Parts: sequence; C-alpha cells; structure tokens
Amino acid sequence: MAARINTSIQTSLWLLNPFHSSLNLKPTHFRTRLHFCQNLLSFPSHSSSKRAIFCTSTSNFNSHDSGAATDPFVITTPLYYVNAAPHMGSAYTTIAADAVARFQRLLGKKVIFITGTDEHGEKIATAAATQGSTPSEHCDIISEAYKTLWKDLDVAYDKFIRTTDPKHEAIVKEFYSKVLANGDIYRADYEGLYCVNCEEYKDEKELLADNCCPIHLKPCASRKEDNYFFALSKYQRLLEETLTQNPGFVQPAFRLNEVQSWIRSGLKDFSISRASVEWGIPVPNDEKQTIYVWFDALLGYISALSENGEQPNLQEVVASGWPASLHLIGKDILRFHAVYWPAMLMSAGLKLPKMVFGHGFLTKDGMKMGKSLGNTLEPNELVEKFGSDAVRYFFLREVEFGSDGDYAEDRFINIVNAHLANTIGNLLNRTLGLLKKNCQSTLVVDSTAAADGNAFKDKVEELVVKARNNYEELALSSACEAVLEIGNAGNSYMDERAPWSLFKQGGASSNAAAKDLVLILEAMRIIAIALSPVTPRLSWRIYAQLGYSKDQFDAATWNETKWGGLKAGQVMAPPNPVFARIEQAIVNGEEEAPKKPVKSKKKIAQAVAES
Repeated sequence: MAARINTSIQTSLWLLNPFHSSLNLKPTHFRTRLHFCQNLLSFPSHSSSKRAIFCTSTSNFNSHDSGAATDPFVITTPLYYVNAAPHMGSAYTTIAADAVARFQRLLGKKVIFITGTDEHGEKIATAAATQGSTPSEHCDIISEAYKTLWKDLDVAYDKFIRTTDPKHEAIVKEFYSKVLANGDIYRADYEGLYCVNCEEYKDEKELLADNCCPIHLKPCASRKEDNYFFALSKYQRLLEETLTQNPGFVQPAFRLNEVQSWIRSGLKDFSISRASVEWGIPVPNDEKQTIYVWFDALLGYISALSENGEQPNLQEVVASGWPASLHLIGKDILRFHAVYWPAMLMSAGLKLPKMVFGHGFLTKDGMKMGKSLGNTLEPNELVEKFGSDAVRYFFLREVEFGSDGDYAEDRFINIVNAHLANTIGNLLNRTLGLLKKNCQSTLVVDSTAAADGNAFKDKVEELVVKARNNYEELALSSACEAVLEIGNAGNSYMDERAPWSLFKQGGASSNAAAKDLVLILEAMRIIAIALSPVTPRLSWRIYAQLGYSKDQFDAATWNETKWGGLKAGQVMAPPNPVFARIEQAIVNGEEEAPKKPVKSKKKIAQAVAES
C-alpha cells in the first residue's frame, strides 16, 4: 500500500503557504558560483529577515582552503544507535574519522572531533524491555561500551554527545521551534509501510518482495499515524541547485550521483514525530508526541559544540564551530545526511556542512555479515587479539575509502606482518642493531649532511608529498601506501648499500656506512610522523627508539616530515622490535602452533653478515 497524506489538510496548507508560488521562479542568485560561507542566499519564508546560509565544500581540506584560518576543523561520525553493542562497521567509521582528525591536528589546525550515541526511539525502548531494563539504564550501558571501544582503538575524540543529554534536548527544541516559525512543520495523517530498524516510512517501489526493507531484509509493517511533518518538498529546487553548484558537497562523486537521483525523483515531506513512542524528546506544545529520531539525532552535531555545564543557546552553540567541515558516515544513512539534513538547516537559516562523505560496507570472507549467518566481526575481539595498530592499519590500508571492503583473517595477518612487522619494524630493528654494534648507538652526522647529493632523500621527500596529498583527499589507503613505499625504499637502500660489509672494510667505507644508517633512521623518523594518524601507538614506539620523549612525539606536527630532523650525537635506544609478528592464528577457537619461518639462502647469508 502506497504511503499517503491527508490530501485536504495538505491542500489547505499549500494554499496558505506563500512559498509555493515562488517554486516556479528562476532565482537570479544562483548565477554566481558559491564560495566558502561568503554568499548569503535569500529564501522565501514567512519572515523576510530569514535567510538560508550556504558553504561550498572542496574535495580536500588543505591549509589553503577559503575561509578564516582560525576556523576549527569539525569532523563528525554518526551518532551511533544504541539498540545493540558497537559493531565493526561503527568502529571502521570511527577509526577513519580519527585518522582524518589526527592528520588535521598535524597540520596545526584546531580540530573538534565529534562522536556519540543516538539514544531515543522505538528500537531503544524495545531493546531495553528485552533486556529487562529501563531505556535509560540500557542507554547508559551501551553508550559506555562505545566509549570503552573508542579508547581501546586509540580514538582521540574531542566531544562525545548523547541525545539524552539535557543540553541536546534544549537545542533540539529550539531548532524545532525555529523551523516551525518558518512555516515548515505541519500536522497530518499518515499511512504507509514502516521499517522499525530504519525508523523510517518506505516507498513501496524501494522495497523487496513481501515489502521487505532492502537494508534489513525484514518486512515493513503497515502503520497509520497522526504526525507532524517537515516540508522537505519545499526545498527540492534549492537542494538541486546547491548540489549542482557544489559538487564536492557529497563525496565520493558516485555518491553524489545517488543523491541527485533521489532528489530528481521527487522529494516527499517526511514525518518528524511519533505518537506511539514515549522514549524521546517531547514535541514543543504537544506532550503527546515525541520528535522523530532523525530530526532529533542530526542536531547532535550542533549540540555537541556546547561547552560542558553551560545552558545551551542555539546561536551561541553554532558560533562555537558550526558548520561541520566533514560528516563521515556509512552509505546506508546518506539520504538523511545529504537530503534531509541540508533542507532542515536551510529551513532554520543555518549554514550547511562543507562535505558529507559516505563510505562503503564491510564484508567478511566475501559475505555480508549477520548474526543469523554466524559471521559477525566483533571489534573488541579483534583489538584484544591483534592490537589497535593492526586493526586500524588493516582496515584503513586495505579498504579503498568510499568503497566496500572485505575482511579475511589470513589476509589480515599477512598484510599486517608484511607491512608493519617486516617492511617497517624489521628495517628499524636491523638499522639500530648495526648502529649499536658499530657506532655505540650514536649518530655520527646530521641527517641533512648525510643526504648531501643522495637520491634517497629525494625519493623520501617525494613520497611525503604524495602521502600528504592523499590524506587531504581522504584517500587513506593511498596515504598508507605512500608511507609504506618509504619503508620499501629504505629496505632497498639497505640491501643495495650493504652497510654491514662496509663497516668490515673500515676507513672511508666505514664512514659511508655510518652515514647510510643515519639516512635510513631519518626515513624511519619521517615514517613515524606520516603514519601516526593511522597507527599512533606504533609511531610512538618508533619515535621512542629514535631517542625522543613522549612530549616531543605529542608535540610533533606535519613539519616534522621534512628531512633534517636527526642531529649528530643523538643517541638511539637499544634495538627492540616495535611490532611483533603475528605468529599464530585462531582457528575454530584453538591456537595453532606457530610455524618456523623458512629463510631463503640470501636472507641467511645477510643475517650472518650483519651479526
């Protein structure tokens, strides 16, 4: 049965709304391409003083972007729904956001990294009842589980907002009242097919057989309610124009095509309240209804900006950092963030976020994950088993950001061992071992002097630029690859120069070998900084091995990726592996005995020569 709105009420509201006649006009203010927060576009409303404010996005976030240099870089994850414990999909979004936030901090920007939990709605009340607890008790437990996981994954967020926080409720009510005053909220009867898991009414044409939701694969139930609605259709043309003139607003580009297709197919007003759900924020002036979960949760990106302990005011909170620089989300909630949310902000006269980036889904062994299939991937278990650096590196390196990605344990172990333990960890350990044996762990020359006329320095500098560009473009996998190439270049240089042999020759050859070690250790220092957004613990261990303090590591910026950091006389730490190989796999709950590695003749000869 197709969803339908009480037509007589809708028609009356349409005739009373002075905006409907302006939809057929071609506004002249769209002729000029929008720039960062500089153009204020008038938008017809019940008050001539109301305006919708827009910000153009760009495809990257480099330090030369338009806008005030002091503007904070505000990045958000979704506010995760607390009907169940955190899963790997949520963890993936959050470690990606953390990597972006850490990179922006390295650039010297003030970063506000927002995450949190969405705690209202029908599913929450149902989940709590199933567990024999109250909704409030259930939310406390699950919200704390998210905080614990983020700590275990080394996620350094700045703000954690819960939608049950009183300051959030105050912002939601003020925002609701602002949209209501703009004439964009009305009351009507609604009947349609409702997916409880999506918390959304569905069009029949988008459902599978037996009216099943295409995301949750469960039948949608027929419902009829008297709700409040947001006039989304009123903003169709303005959304179309905004996306046309701001193609970087939705990323990756193929996600923009999806959003534009949805809008072109015709936008329908959507319900923003529920009469049958008690667990939520009451609608202002109507205590019998609660605000619909999305009209509630999306405001968390703004309410999170309020300072602890203050009585929030929408205008003051917005001045604390809005608009967001980047909303990082899964592709399943793209419609809410790229269509509903911009229209809501337009209605309230607030600036739009600069970018919405929708990443793909994760699969396991090539199959969609699900409890019914028994193939779920628990992030807590992965971290406990392999460590946070391994988990963060694998998913950011092996999944092309924006596309779907797959996890297989064998591949996980092979990639982590090859990249972190062998290419990076073993290179550092070999070099420090030679330095200890031949130079008493002390650098004999500055890295700048050691690199004079050496092409190795040029190669490293080229890869640093490549890594930075990829970070700025949100190409996290490519950024990891660029940093790994520095490690590969270091290993090739080591094998080519064979400093262990040069040291045995003595004289000028020994001096040359000592310089070679400085070159490689300088490359390792640069790797530590350049890879720190992805593997913060590993990077710190590398930095410590190079003789630096924790304070020096924490204060490091992207400027430290410039060649020339190591100085003559600097004492390195004794060699100690910074990343242990994963030597055992867990199969069917049992540990396999580690297999002894088989060394090639070349590796055996090299090991003997270095000893």
